[in-house]
Amino acid sequence: MKSEEVAQYLQDHPQFFEEYADLMSRMVIPHPYSGRTISITERQMLALRDKNRQLQGKLADLVGFGEENDVISEKMHRLGVAIIAAGSFQSVIHTLNFHLRDDFSIPLFTLRLWQRPGNAAELPEFVGIGEELQSFAETLAQPYCGLTSGFETASWFGDAAAQVRSQGLIALRNGGGTIGMMALGSGDPQRFYSGMGTLYLQRLGEMASAALARVSPHV
Repeated sequence: MKSEEVAQYLQDHPQFFEEYADLMSRMVIPHPYSGRTISITERQMLALRDKNRQLQGKLADLVGFGEENDVISEKMHRLGVAIIAAGSFQSVIHTLNFHLRDDFSIPLFTLRLWQRPGNAAELPEFVGIGEELQSFAETLAQPYCGLTSGFETASWFGDAAAQVRSQGLIALRNGGGTIGMMALGSGDPQRFYSGMGTLYLQRLGEMASAALARVSPHV
């Protein structure tokens, strides 16, 4: 018989070891971590201990993730309170820049808005961008995280552009329409990487979009 057939038989006939109880006391199997042999009961205990260690490790990871999320949520709350209190376009930009840099350790932040109000000063946030990037923002269902190559957004960081190794791009929307794009930059290639979770970046974009839509006509 093949090993698979033996395993299937024992699974289909759990009464086997009841009928041959003495067999259990006479069977020995290799120790998983040494060359000696042990009883099935001892092997089961070792398996349970291994499983317990694995569960403890997973639990520790879950607790760590929970604590990390609590910290991020608190930072998002502080940013939300501050951005609600911002009463002008410049104040919103300053608030975003301050909290992203000091609270979230994101060294570079900039954004572009498509529609320049008639009473706006010559601000970099209203400098025109290419149609290709606008089209990309329109189709951006969730924040983009990855390299800067191939994106004109790299130039948005000015003199610091050469230091940027990864970026996060967030479409800014109001009433379902795209009004601009936010760019976050870092010198760490793994700060924004493809496949990372983007929930908090999405929430950041929603808060920034609402605040900018509120103050943009009154720059």
